[in-house]
Amino acid sequence: MKTKIYSLLLALSAIPVFSQVGINTSAPSATLDVNGTMKVRDIPLSATLPGYEILALNNTTAQVSKVDPQLLLNSSVNSSVFAAKKATGISLLSVGIFGNFKPVNFLSAERTIGNAALFNDATSSYTVPSDGVYAISYSFRFGTGIQASLLSSGTGIGITKTTGAGAGTTTLIDTRTFSGINLVVASLTIADTNINALYSFQAGDRIAFGFLDPGINLGLLSTSLTSFYIYKVSN
Repeated sequence: MKTKIYSLLLALSAIPVFSQVGINTSAPSATLDVNGTMKVRDIPLSATLPGYEILALNNTTAQVSKVDPQLLLNSSVNSSVFAAKKATGISLLSVGIFGNFKPVNFLSAERTIGNAALFNDATSSYTVPSDGVYAISYSFRFGTGIQASLLSSGTGIGITKTTGAGAGTTTLIDTRTFSGINLVVASLTIADTNINALYSFQAGDRIAFGFLDPGINLGLLSTSLTSFYIYKVSN
């Protein structure tokens, strides 16, 4: 009889017992449910990420889960980044959206980096994906770099912002004119300029990069070079 009882106890001890333990809670909802703060006094430092996972807290359920470090790296990718360069086929769109400003005919296919969905080929404009502060760099070299007395009437480059649906409202947010020097034999203009600055935009704003055109020699566009980049730097 004793042998049978011992055998039964051994059998019961081999059966795993599943339960939930709560600390400072009478209704644990996980295998270990701690309702309070926690201290770990000795945490070894890992020199590399491979082979390790990161613990992350779900703010809704307070549950801790393992996270692949690569997910954190991927989440830091700036989805607003867009850059384009145009060295051939440069022309100015005749849309006249703001005075003598005419957008350069950039195309999404000419991007060097970025999501094509951020750019509208019909208006040659970048669509701001979210509210925030954006860094912009826009450069233009007109012709081969130095022109004789051609750009003396305020010609330069500009950036516009269009807000609202449809045609919307367009404002010229920045400009740079081509600088020049007067010599005895000729008036020369350094036909290379750029804009580098920070701007505050709202989601849906359309940003265009163009030329201030009071009557330039369009033939020189065939030997011109222009590029821009834009990305969000802060909320």
